[in-house]
Amino acid sequence: MKKLTILSGAGISAESGIKTFRDGDGLWENHNIADVASPEGWRKDRELVLEFYNQRRRQIHEVEPNDAHKLIADLEKYFEVEIITQNIDDLHERAGSTNILHIHGELLKSCSCNNKSLIYEQKEDIKIGDKAEDGAQLRPFIVWFGEDVPLMKEATKKAKEADIFLVIGTSLQVYPAAGLIHEIKDDCLLIVINPNETSFGYGQRAVVMKETATRGMKLLFDKLVNLA
Repeated sequence: MKKLTILSGAGISAESGIKTFRDGDGLWENHNIADVASPEGWRKDRELVLEFYNQRRRQIHEVEPNDAHKLIADLEKYFEVEIITQNIDDLHERAGSTNILHIHGELLKSCSCNNKSLIYEQKEDIKIGDKAEDGAQLRPFIVWFGEDVPLMKEATKKAKEADIFLVIGTSLQVYPAAGLIHEIKDDCLLIVINPNETSFGYGQRAVVMKETATRGMKLLFDKLVNLA
């Protein structure tokens, strides 16, 4: 089977009702990103950070995967599908996809604030005083701005092995994820689904579809299957 690697971003989840902060104003749900998504923000006000992610976690219990998520899951019948997602929700999983790499972390997990290898399932709120087994406060299992992205090595390997590389729902403005398209093979087919006018430095090699994630996947699905 051909290897289809998919890099997904906030645009695919936005169609399920999950808000994105990359709308140009630098705010996420009326919060400055540095206050809720950085180690400095955590040191400054843990309660604010925990409540911010508690609200995000409650929200994903209320939304459902959309047609783009479901069509991507259906592609596993025809390809060896690997998903690299910048999203911290579980919508790919709930749609039925089985090979997902969350490079920016997962909202439904927590970890020790002193040791990110101590990881726990986290369906409910995290409160001040909730401790990991090392006695440290639990924090969201999220890669914040300024932190290392430990899964990038694995993501890069998946990009290098792809026969088809599909970018969907992201303008690729966040590094190091944005650099993955420069890792694909010369003969890898690059497809970009994004309604906004963007250039990721891919030159003329990409098939660009200026569509939303759901409409783009509906238009692309049969064409992809024919390439399997």
